[in-house]
Amino acid sequence: MLSSRKLARAPWVQKTVGILAAEYLRLVHLTSSLVTEPRDIYERVTPDLPVILAMWHGQHFMAPFIKKDGYRAKTLISRHRDGEMNAIAAEWLGVETIRGSGDHGREFHRKGGVGAYRQMLQALDEGYNVALTADVPKISRVAGAGIIRLARDSGRPIYPVAIASSRRIEFNNWDRSVMNLPFSRMAGVVGEPVRVPAEATDEGLETARKLLEERLNAATARAYAIADRTAEGQSRG
Repeated sequence: MLSSRKLARAPWVQKTVGILAAEYLRLVHLTSSLVTEPRDIYERVTPDLPVILAMWHGQHFMAPFIKKDGYRAKTLISRHRDGEMNAIAAEWLGVETIRGSGDHGREFHRKGGVGAYRQMLQALDEGYNVALTADVPKISRVAGAGIIRLARDSGRPIYPVAIASSRRIEFNNWDRSVMNLPFSRMAGVVGEPVRVPAEATDEGLETARKLLEERLNAATARAYAIADRTAEGQSRG
């Protein structure tokens, strides 16, 4: 008999789960109302295209639905088994994938990080928007240096993005994953871009990293305030 682990690795199982996940997310999208902030975000971003979209890990599942028709996008997804199912879901929803790790530590080479980094640079050069989670692997809400280097080497700005839903299940895991539920009030918030000059020193890269972390946290807090209709969300929106 097949073990549960071997069964989970079977291509047909991964494809089935990935498609089911994609269609579930589509259901959430179709049954929910969406508020974006700022309201003219697409007009604001257009002069900067292509851009790098930064999200926190575990908060990114609804991201394929922010892609506007006619915009090309690729997203970085790990080579892990769960990553395979996530890649199938993303591609089912019309987002191309780049496979590899965002880890810039000792396992960067082993996990395909170098190749993935080159692919992201190439994608940006070809006019694709590139979306990726900003966290240091296994450390939630701490921005890594990799996305900052990508902005420096590509010359493209980073836009912090947060998506929240009023109805959700919050998991107690390392990345604070959230399962968005149908019939929600959705909020999509995009923060001010972070621009990293080509001549940035190590000190400049660290300053940009901290700024991205700060703006991504602010966008996340704002998205939840709008979705939950808290006093802050109502006073500003």
